[in-house]
Amino acid sequence: MSFYRRRLPHLYQADQPVFLTWRLYGSLPPNSSFPAAGVTSGRAFAVLDRLLDESRTGPFYLRQPVIADMVVEVIHHCANVLGRYTLHAFVVMPNHVHILVSPNVPLPRLTKALKGFTAKRANQILARTGNPFWQEESYDHLVRDSVEWERIKFYIEENPVRAGLVRQARHYRWSSAGWATGRSPADREVRPTLA
Repeated sequence: MSFYRRRLPHLYQADQPVFLTWRLYGSLPPNSSFPAAGVTSGRAFAVLDRLLDESRTGPFYLRQPVIADMVVEVIHHCANVLGRYTLHAFVVMPNHVHILVSPNVPLPRLTKALKGFTAKRANQILARTGNPFWQEESYDHLVRDSVEWERIKFYIEENPVRAGLVRQARHYRWSSAGWATGRSPADREVRPTLA
């Protein structure tokens, strides 16, 4: 098992599934209240994720289908072509991304590649080259067992439903639940926008 620290501690182990989350730079609402000290990291994450889902301010670049499609394409490319991880589940929300993967490369290399490439391409598309796209730090959680793996996969794929973007997870185009439906023509009409 490897350990590294930036502002947050990060643990990872080759071939052990990990739940990763990263968000757009400046995506948290100003004056957000966070859990008090002593709250578990899982509870703090849930509060942060809810803030992101309910946010009505900040950047929402991932609402744009061309940007969301590109991020999904890179997630699949890193898994299927580059072999950096085995992809189990993903969702691209309007201001953040969740993935469940089993890494084949060190976690810092994996997140640097995903975030770096998508940031560069998104900034080119948006004509804002040189500006931060993703928040520097990512959240990661080692998956302990198969029960937790199933719970996290469900959490990821149901995120668009909890956020009010779709009524059924399979209708959200930018998630593994949507991809499982074969991205039908009906799915293509769903846009990652807030109600």
